Amino acid sequence: MPGSLPANFETSWPKDVGIIAMEVYFPSQYVDQTELEEFDGVGAGKYTIGLGQAKMGFCSDREDINSLCLTVVQRLMERNGLSYDSIGRLEVGTETIIDKSKSVKTVIMQLFEESGNTDVEGIDTTNACYGGTAALFNAVNWVESSSWDGRYALVVAGDIAVYATGSARPTGGAGAVAMLVGPNAPLVFDRGLRGTHMQHAYDFYKPDMVSEYPVVDGKLSIQCYLSALDRCYSVYRNKIHAQWQREGTDKRFSLEDFGFMVFHSPYCKLVQKSLARLMLNDFLSHPCPDTEKGPYSGLEAFRDVKPEETYFDRDVEKAFLKASSHMFEQKTKASLLVSNQNGNMYTPSVYGCLASVLAQHTPQQLAGQRIGVFSYGSGFAATLYSIRVSQDATPGSVLDKLVMSLHDLPARLDSRKKVSPAVFAENMKLREETHHLANYIPQGSVDELFPGTSYLTRVDEKHRRLYARRSLNDDEPLEAGVVSSTATTEHIPSPVKKMPRIPATTAGPEAVAISNGDH
Repeated sequence: MPGSLPANFETSWPKDVGIIAMEVYFPSQYVDQTELEEFDGVGAGKYTIGLGQAKMGFCSDREDINSLCLTVVQRLMERNGLSYDSIGRLEVGTETIIDKSKSVKTVIMQLFEESGNTDVEGIDTTNACYGGTAALFNAVNWVESSSWDGRYALVVAGDIAVYATGSARPTGGAGAVAMLVGPNAPLVFDRGLRGTHMQHAYDFYKPDMVSEYPVVDGKLSIQCYLSALDRCYSVYRNKIHAQWQREGTDKRFSLEDFGFMVFHSPYCKLVQKSLARLMLNDFLSHPCPDTEKGPYSGLEAFRDVKPEETYFDRDVEKAFLKASSHMFEQKTKASLLVSNQNGNMYTPSVYGCLASVLAQHTPQQLAGQRIGVFSYGSGFAATLYSIRVSQDATPGSVLDKLVMSLHDLPARLDSRKKVSPAVFAENMKLREETHHLANYIPQGSVDELFPGTSYLTRVDEKHRRLYARRSLNDDEPLEAGVVSSTATTEHIPSPVKKMPRIPATTAGPEAVAISNGDH
């Protein structure tokens, strides 16, 4: 029929397309949320218990969205021994806009100059916190398309989340995540298993072009998030049921089928409520749940509730938080490491959660697991999809390399400097007063930055931004400019630079001459 795929189409796809390597960057300083409660004059526990937040990372005026993305890309390339000519697509997802025309991606391209590689597709994608996921999907789709030339795709999600003084300010944060995408990956995207929901709402938006601060309707934002979660999960389950039926498997999908479940995390408490929400969905869709014993024990009173009427129902929330508590400990709690310690990073938030899971488990614990991923961006756009972890957890495998590259994440979080709420407030005031200023030299201390961090040196009279990079060695002087990778050994071998535009269908996916380790 018109529009249908030929029978042999799937044989032309590269094998196991997904995330090969990841890198996470967060600022070198943070404010303690307990101290911030006292400074703001709110009740003890409002931020730490009510929101589930412990620390919040923030940037001085030395860092902007360009510097964050420059830093995380250089870290990923250097730590994995990658050459810049091995990248054929570079996608950026961000909502931190400092120029209405020039993309962050084009700023990152200065890192490619030494390699001479200018043949790099992709630009920025923007829709609140969903931009990173859209960028990631673009990269995966490129590798699986006739446009693919055999090189890797690189995805960068980065944001600086800041709010005006008030109740929303403790839900801020900042950071960036870079992801290398290609075939034969340790984290493979489940093909055809995406549940998406998109709708119009003014729950969180940034209409003021001269301010970093958003306009937020907090209650509506929570309702949008939870309603999108309901609908995405319903679509995802329908698709996986259909897939299973085609494979001859007659079973129901539930949360138990996810080894781990990660969510976009505006604040940690909402994530815990979201897992409980998915359990509510499983409970309501089950034809005959056992309310006498097991996870649904004692929930019979909620059998006939309507999901759209329960977004702010305290009884439903409390009951399913309790019922899902064990599952939360097993499947989701570990994902909140970066979110709890650094705050909301916007587009990289859900990928910081994914990295947190990888950083706190062994390759053997991760091998073969299906990881559910829920990404939400206000306005609003959302997708729930899944990733399958490679079965190969042997030393030196691509999974082992990925996990080992992230094992220092907790130590890096612990190495940051704590500053007082008063200093944090001063930094926020400085950012507010200097936002979009021309002919400006930042005042923040470069010495406080992590080694290897790119930073803003000045904004000239034409609003052109200039950057330098702090030395990777604390004993060396600051470097005069942004430099490219100096790594000499390759952790992940580069693919052949020029490849056929689509793998040969006769030989199958193995005909593609690309190497990503032993997997």
